[in-house]
Amino acid sequence: MPLAAVIFDCDGTLVDSEPLARRAWDRGLGPYGYAIDDAEYAGLLGLPYAQVHAFFAERVPGLADPDTFWTAYSDELFGLIDSDLEPFDDALATLRALQAQGLAVAVASSSPRSRLERTLHRAGLADTFAVTVAGDEIEHGKPAPDMFLRAAERMGVDPGGCAVIEDSPTGVAAGLAAGMRTVAVARAPRDVPALAGAHVVVETITPAAVLDE
Repeated sequence: MPLAAVIFDCDGTLVDSEPLARRAWDRGLGPYGYAIDDAEYAGLLGLPYAQVHAFFAERVPGLADPDTFWTAYSDELFGLIDSDLEPFDDALATLRALQAQGLAVAVASSSPRSRLERTLHRAGLADTFAVTVAGDEIEHGKPAPDMFLRAAERMGVDPGGCAVIEDSPTGVAAGLAAGMRTVAVARAPRDVPALAGAHVVVETITPAAVLDE
């Protein structure tokens, strides 16, 4: 089926926000005496906030409930987004090139709506996507395909005519489960093995990788 639409993940794909989220989690969990291990955090990438909070709640005695913790965590994170967020140049260039070729584009992110909108605004992308899907708007988050299927439905495109660009193993699994061409970007060489299930793994996003040229 000819490619008609491309769905971008946001954090780690469009923008370099994962280090900021890690800093916010470190600061949020620090008062509880909990130090996040790099390996365990890597396994949380791409998951919705509720699942990440539940993971830490099992390990941190007395951790505040999700809504209470979110208030402090999001204040910290949004401040970092406002001051330090940087888009990835390769993603922005690819986005513009795909739009120039007439392809529909969307964003599907595990982030809650408030974080997604803050991020897109800060990155100068607030008006770029006609369709955006946030993690708190669907029942089953990544690695389930629901988020990508919702985006395709809202664009009026068959899932088989969509490509997904992701940077996490859970996102890759979701793209494949949705029946979409799945392009994984490995922002660091060490990420390549974990993303190997994608149709293609690249270190830099290009239109050719998305279009299978």
